[in-house]
Amino acid sequence: MEPTGTIVFATVGVTNFGFDVFSAAVPLPPMEEDAERRHTDGVSVNFNAQFVDDGGEEVAFVSERGGAAGLFRCRPGPEQRAEPLPTVEGSLFHDRPTVRGGRLYFVSAHEQPPAPFRSWAAVYATEIGSKETVRVSPPGVVDMSPAVSDSGELVAVASYGDRPWAFDFRVLETEVAVFRAADPARRVVVVGRGGWPTWHGEGTVFFHRVADDGWWSVFRVDVSPETLEPTGGERRVTPPGLHCFTPAAVGRGGGGRWIAVATRRKGRAQRHVELFDLETESFSPLTERLNPELHHYNPFFSPSGDRVGYHRFRGAGARGDSVVPYLQPVRSPVSSLRMLRVYGTFPSFSPDAAHLAMNGDFFKTPGVTILRSDGAKRWVLTREPNLFYTSWSPAESGVIFTSMGPIFETTKATVRIARLEFDAGELTTGRDEVAATLKVLTRPEAGNDAFPAVSPCGKWVVFRSGRSGHKNLYIVDAAHGEDVGAGEGTIRRLTDGEWIDTMPSWSPDGSLIAFSSNRHDPTNAAVFSIYLVRPDGSGLRRVHVAGPAGSAAADRERINHVCFSPDSRWLLFTANFGGVMAEPISAPNQFQPYGDLYVCRLDGSGLVRLTCNAYENGTPAWGPASSPAAGLESLSLGPGAGDESLGEFDEPLWLTCDV
Repeated sequence: MEPTGTIVFATVGVTNFGFDVFSAAVPLPPMEEDAERRHTDGVSVNFNAQFVDDGGEEVAFVSERGGAAGLFRCRPGPEQRAEPLPTVEGSLFHDRPTVRGGRLYFVSAHEQPPAPFRSWAAVYATEIGSKETVRVSPPGVVDMSPAVSDSGELVAVASYGDRPWAFDFRVLETEVAVFRAADPARRVVVVGRGGWPTWHGEGTVFFHRVADDGWWSVFRVDVSPETLEPTGGERRVTPPGLHCFTPAAVGRGGGGRWIAVATRRKGRAQRHVELFDLETESFSPLTERLNPELHHYNPFFSPSGDRVGYHRFRGAGARGDSVVPYLQPVRSPVSSLRMLRVYGTFPSFSPDAAHLAMNGDFFKTPGVTILRSDGAKRWVLTREPNLFYTSWSPAESGVIFTSMGPIFETTKATVRIARLEFDAGELTTGRDEVAATLKVLTRPEAGNDAFPAVSPCGKWVVFRSGRSGHKNLYIVDAAHGEDVGAGEGTIRRLTDGEWIDTMPSWSPDGSLIAFSSNRHDPTNAAVFSIYLVRPDGSGLRRVHVAGPAGSAAADRERINHVCFSPDSRWLLFTANFGGVMAEPISAPNQFQPYGDLYVCRLDGSGLVRLTCNAYENGTPAWGPASSPAAGLESLSLGPGAGDESLGEFDEPLWLTCDV
């Protein structure tokens, strides 16, 4: 039987992106307020575009409007009408569309590699007239960031080749390969280390990489139009002292003197698009003159070179910018599973699944909130700071457990397990806040106690504690905690060892506790696998998902956030099996852009990938099946069903100007 139910989960930053595709005239006209044009709808998350027409009116772009990254074509006009482009039905991920000569080139991730730890990304081409799609990347080869010359005859890609993923993502070790559109199997590697290629005419490719001095920079390589072999060495184009990446050049006739680059400069927090003069080797600001306080991403030129496009947070005055829905439908590859992205973290279902508890959204609401499961109403339960994780008692509709203290700290940090009690009847009222009392269950001197999970009977809580000097699992009385002095509380140790056991989950039938651990490789804090144990401590076993015991794949697992299906037959978790789908430097911060959701049976069989994107997805909860709520299939849920977005997201935290 297929897994069934409703899965809710969080995705880092995406709910705040509010991206639209814009373009500006080059050079900027004197009246800068009239210089910028919006090409997309002002409602969806729209990004990574290319111009389709010579006049810079029509764009092909990526949009999350259908619950997954799909490709669209926006026709000129005041309503920014968009129509889907013919791609691959059922694919959860598309990227970097380019239309040339009646063909659409793009990245898709619908073909599963033969082994884990390989990216699913590959380049495809669709004949727009016949809608026939062919794979352009050779079998087994991972390609990203395709660029097509103005003639449509030449293609360049950032390629990972057929290598297994080496767990790199801050600086993705790709090479630049070029080939003829008519003969994609005969490719030439023109750059051994680089990414994000762009054609300048038919004989020059610009690309980015981290230079030896530590600055992201743009380089160029010239290639022979006949053999496609490099005709000279790589040459650095942009100077040190600032980061320059995701270059764009004008393809027609050699493209003139300008390239467009995204930059990060010392003393400036924003990413901006600038023009770089190839003759004078000087920069001219573009987007900083238009929107100095906003990030701008991934420039692209019109074929004539008269306009530069990019995407950014849509800002004030656009339709839809004021609401981020509390719940967003996400396309599921399994018809019996419904998937929802939640505007918050660490969600958990109420006993009747009518509500969700979660920590507040990423930026504005500390504490714990409660959301109606149709996304239509939210209540604040407590604004107490430093609360993370939620576990709603299956036996008590007015009890939620949480962790109190700093997250991701050492064993000695003071973090405690707490019990939130409230009147669940108040969730039927129109008030926005529900009164709650907070009862601490573990002793402050015990150390780092976190990630509580409640037993189905509601009497016990399993949690991770660092009280021994190592992070292991303990079980405590759910009502009284470890208040043994009162003669009522009790606590006992479940696991014991010089390793990390963390994020436990109690099966709904009460028979098992699942958790993540590196006990198979205790010296490596980057590898975690799923383990199962009975509540009495017996029957401990590892669930081998990526490969059998002793295999190289099994030793590379990074699995966390595990929980059970409502029938206790399946496991849901986040994992690194699918590698990286796109160049992370081209997007806002993702701590782990390889984090996707998977399900498998309790013995590790039946593995299914549920999400496939360039984001970090995590902290899932699995509830019973539910019919789609009225209005929930729209990304804008109406008054009271979302928060105002101010475009609050971070640049990659590892990208600094302290080089």
